[in-house]
Amino acid sequence: MQLRRLPENIVNQIAAGEVVERPASAVKELVENAIDAGATKIDVVMREGGRSLITVTDDGRGMSPEELELCFERHATSKLPDDDLVRIDSLGFRGEAIPSIASVSRMTITSRQPDTESAWSLTVDGGRKGKLEPAGAPVGTRVEVRDIFYATPARLKFLKTVRSEFGAALDVVRRLAMAYPGIGFTLADDKRAALRVNAAQGDLFEAWLDRLGSIMGKEFADNAIKIEAERDGVHLSGYAGVPTFNRGNATMQFMFVNGRPVKDKLFAGAVRGAYMDLLARDRHALLALFLEVPPDQVDVNVHPAKTEVRFRDAGGVRGLIVGSLRQGLAAHGHRASSTIAGQALGAFQPQTAPLPLQSAGPSRGGSWGRWDTGSSAAPSADLAESSYDYQSPLSGPAQPLAPGGQETTVQQAQSREYQQFPLGAARSQLHETYIVSQTTTGLILVDQHAAHERLVMERMKKQLAETGVTRQVLLLPEVVELDEVAANRVAERAEELAEMGLVLEPFGIGAIVVRETPAMLGECNIKGLIRDLADDLGELDTALSLKDRIDHVCATMACHGSVRAGRRLSIEEMNALLREMEVTPHSGQCNHGRPTYVELQLGDIEKLFGRR
Repeated sequence: MQLRRLPENIVNQIAAGEVVERPASAVKELVENAIDAGATKIDVVMREGGRSLITVTDDGRGMSPEELELCFERHATSKLPDDDLVRIDSLGFRGEAIPSIASVSRMTITSRQPDTESAWSLTVDGGRKGKLEPAGAPVGTRVEVRDIFYATPARLKFLKTVRSEFGAALDVVRRLAMAYPGIGFTLADDKRAALRVNAAQGDLFEAWLDRLGSIMGKEFADNAIKIEAERDGVHLSGYAGVPTFNRGNATMQFMFVNGRPVKDKLFAGAVRGAYMDLLARDRHALLALFLEVPPDQVDVNVHPAKTEVRFRDAGGVRGLIVGSLRQGLAAHGHRASSTIAGQALGAFQPQTAPLPLQSAGPSRGGSWGRWDTGSSAAPSADLAESSYDYQSPLSGPAQPLAPGGQETTVQQAQSREYQQFPLGAARSQLHETYIVSQTTTGLILVDQHAAHERLVMERMKKQLAETGVTRQVLLLPEVVELDEVAANRVAERAEELAEMGLVLEPFGIGAIVVRETPAMLGECNIKGLIRDLADDLGELDTALSLKDRIDHVCATMACHGSVRAGRRLSIEEMNALLREMEVTPHSGQCNHGRPTYVELQLGDIEKLFGRR
């Protein structure tokens, strides 16, 4: 077959297949053009998920009649004044979007510049350009795309449902709205406005938080930590959610490079690394990070959709993201998600209505109200006496109350002092597992094992980084039997484990003998520790050293060396645990990502009893 040049309309349709995959792709390209045009308000309307109509209206600087005719030509752009693909300062630059969309739809653009009296309009039908005509319109540009893909029916057949296509466009506009809080955005269909955000006020961080709260939810704004760092000319800023505020998928993780929403594997891996020992494996953090990179250090010309980027120093960028996230999270110490209290209150809601009482107290005849069960039996005298016991002051084994059942002046003063601390003053222990503390504004319930597990892990990491872990020699070495493969796996890492305070060696086939353990673990379950480490080492990449997975290994050790559930603590021990939590990074969640404490404000408690 003879070599020949394809017709212009076919060339445009092929280009459209790369640039315009679905209606959401057209929305993205048109909204980006509006942003590049300096718009402060952008309105998007879609009908039938964009199949029949897409309109994008902005108040930007508009186009002259000559520019309006030229914009339908392939590779005509105003965004590369120096013809330099290395330094790209705009969202669009290829000059492909408008002609590509016009080649597969019926497209009309109406535009007016600020210093002109009239707007101009031009229609292109399936790539066939119409006549330029004057029109009445405000300053800015209005783009109408009707019957998208009518010129390529094969592509039209592969579109998804109206809801799916509209949802994809909503995701596109949300991402762009996050990156540009100074611009107001609206996205609507035939029935309602799915997104309406006004231009945010204040400085950039305030504007970002306001916009992120509008899109990601108010709870995110309440549980977000400010992130800001710079290294080698690369600036990272944004907000990240505390670890205990998480979701079951990664749909609420957003990254922007020089104002451009991107989906990058480097970013996803960096986020996982930063939250590695703070989240359970099936949970994902919520965050939005904005990366400013010198244009010559990043390549955005990787794919026509412009959602992929390549960094010249990918390792440096990853290190900046991981380091700044870890530093930001550590700086907030014991902070936990504000949603935990709401979840706890929800768990308190009764599943069935309680049995009603006929009376709230003693009747005039002196008898107590009866349960409405048909029984006339009144509570016994023993039960009445026992009820008074629950009203007596709580006491701890190491802080006996003064004669008469009252706290001493010293105890009262200390309690008042501790109540001023974020985690309050310890009052009691429930089921030898949970610590109850009182603050000036409510109460806190602490999981003693989860909390101490985090404290031990952070102490171990700090000691390892500074001086190396102090060891304690076992009076009687512990022999741990494993299967042969697991035993060999542990023995191969013996030298690295020794640096972490765990000294062991092979002991025949399928066995390990442990001679020294980290001193801070105290009396721990050595057999359980070795077995868990063997399982962990089986999952870790053998090419990575344990130092690269230090958090994971320390977490396993700490779990076996922390205060176990079922151990009775004195009031002094409880308060010491609370005070250490307050100054320890990440103590709001255990090594597995679960919260270590639940805080209930007095108002929350009053709601439980119907006082509010």
